[in-house]
Amino acid sequence: MDQIDHSILKLLANNARMSYSELGRHINMTQPAVTERVRRMEEKGVIKAYRTILAHDKMGKGVTAFILIQAGSCDKLLDFCRQADEVVELYQVSGQYNYLMKIMTESMQSLEAFIMTCSAYGHTTTMTVLSSPIEFKD
Repeated sequence: MDQIDHSILKLLANNARMSYSELGRHINMTQPAVTERVRRMEEKGVIKAYRTILAHDKMGKGVTAFILIQAGSCDKLLDFCRQADEVVELYQVSGQYNYLMKIMTESMQSLEAFIMTCSAYGHTTTMTVLSSPIEFKD
């Protein structure tokens, strides 16, 4: 990957719906050349997917929290997380805890209920998000 590829990726990270013609105008390349570069990055797995970023607070999910969990049974926890609508990301981590999950709920009451449900899978520590000064950065 060269600097042009990095420029294309940065533009797409900010607007995945940007046309190849518009990308070309930004980096002074033709549309076919940009198309070929994007296709190669997709084939190599550099570009894994194109996604829509949702405003969860406008969809009734105004509370974001991170829960560290020291799971007793990883398989049961993973099954639970795959089914739980509140879980938006899950990471296996090193240290005292073995998982970090990012969740979004409607209210503090629904967060509390979710934490109580999680306690069946192991010891938890919860951190509630107050604000997101840097929300997305690629």
